[in-house]
Amino acid sequence: MSDKEPQPFGTGDPYDFLGIDTLLDDEERMLRDTVRQFVRDRILPEIADWFDQGYFPVDLAKEMGALGLLGMHLKGYGCAGTNAVSYGLACLELEAGDSGARSFVSVQGSLAMFPIWKFGSEEQKQEWLPRMATGEVIGCFGLTEPDSGSDPASMRTRARRDGSDWILNGTKMWITNGSVADVAIIWARTDPDDNDGGSYAGFIVPTDTKGFTANDIPKKLSLRASITSELVLDDVRLPDSLRLPGVNSMRGPLSCLNEARYGILWGAAGAARSCYEAALDYSKERVQFERPIASFQLTQRKLVEMMVRVNKSILLALHLGRRKDRGQLTSAQVSFGKMDNVREALWVAREARSVLGANGITLEYPVIRHMNNLESVYTYEGTNEVHTLVLGQAITGLNAFR
Repeated sequence: MSDKEPQPFGTGDPYDFLGIDTLLDDEERMLRDTVRQFVRDRILPEIADWFDQGYFPVDLAKEMGALGLLGMHLKGYGCAGTNAVSYGLACLELEAGDSGARSFVSVQGSLAMFPIWKFGSEEQKQEWLPRMATGEVIGCFGLTEPDSGSDPASMRTRARRDGSDWILNGTKMWITNGSVADVAIIWARTDPDDNDGGSYAGFIVPTDTKGFTANDIPKKLSLRASITSELVLDDVRLPDSLRLPGVNSMRGPLSCLNEARYGILWGAAGAARSCYEAALDYSKERVQFERPIASFQLTQRKLVEMMVRVNKSILLALHLGRRKDRGQLTSAQVSFGKMDNVREALWVAREARSVLGANGITLEYPVIRHMNNLESVYTYEGTNEVHTLVLGQAITGLNAFR
C-alpha cells in the first residue's frame, strides 16, 4: 500500500492512473484514508505472523467498532449509517491489508447485523445491534452446510415447534467467526405442520445456548488470519422471541449474501491493488543484468496489465456503489462485480508473484498471502460458476441451475 500522495489527474500516477480519487467526495476520501491508516498501523505490521500462525486477533473487533466500521452501512441503533460507496471503500482498504480483516467486517455487518436490522423485531434490534456495532458482541452467519453450499435451499438443518419454543438440529460449515461469536444467525427449514407450509426461518442463537458447539476447521492454507468453524446444533431450544419475524423464505439469507457480495467486489480490488503495488515497487528495486527488471519489456507488460485490471476493478466497484446508493443496484449486477473483480484479482496476484520470483512465495511480501486468500474468495459467497449462471439467466431469461 503506497504512502505516496495521489498526483493530479492525467499525470499517469502509477498508484491511481485514472485519477479515481477525484471521483470521491471529501467525506468518502476522509473515511477511506482513516481505514487505510488503521490498516497500516494495526494490520500490516503483524499480518504475516498472523497468517503464518493461523491467528486472528479478536481484540480488533472493538477497535473496528470504535472506528464505526461494524454495520457501518446500516442506519440507527449505533451504526454509522454511511453510504454504500464509503462501506465499499472501507472493504477495499481492509482487504488491501488482508482478506481476513475484510471478512470479519463483512460477516459482522452484512451477514450478522443486517438480517437483524432488516428482518428483526424492534426489540431484537435494540437488544443486539448497538452492542454488535461496538464490537462488544461478535456475530456469525450459519447458512452453508457440509452437503449444501451452492444450493442453500437444500439445507438439512431443521427447526421444529415445541410448544412456544423452537428446537434446532443441524450442522453448518465454513462459518467465519464461528468459534469466537457471541451470537449466530442460523437459517433452518421449518416443518410443514408449523402453519407455514414448510419454509425457512432465521434465528438469533446465543452461542452459549445448550446444544450449540463450534469447532474450528484446522490446516487451512487460505484465509489463515481468519477464524473458520463448523457449527453443530444438537436440540438447541430457543424461544420464539429469537426467531426473525420478518422473513420466512430463502429471500432472507440470499439478501444477506447480496450485501456481503457487494463488500467482496470492493475488497477483491483492494487485494489486487496491494499485489500490483508490491510488484511495481519490487521491479524498480530488483536489479538483474545491471538494470532494474522494471526496465524490461516483459516486466512492463505485466505491470501494465496489472495496473489496467486494478483500475477497471475499482471503477466497476465505484459504479456499482453509486447505483446502490441510488437504489438501482440489482443482484445480478452484484454477481457481475463479484465474479469479475475476484477473478481479475486472482490474475493480478499470480502475475505479481511471477514478477517477484522466488521472493513472491515468502510472507515478507503480501502477494502469496493474497493469492492464497483469493482462492477462497473466488469460491465463497457464491462460486464463480454460480455467478456466471446468474448472469446467464439475467441475459437469456433461462434458468440453468435445474
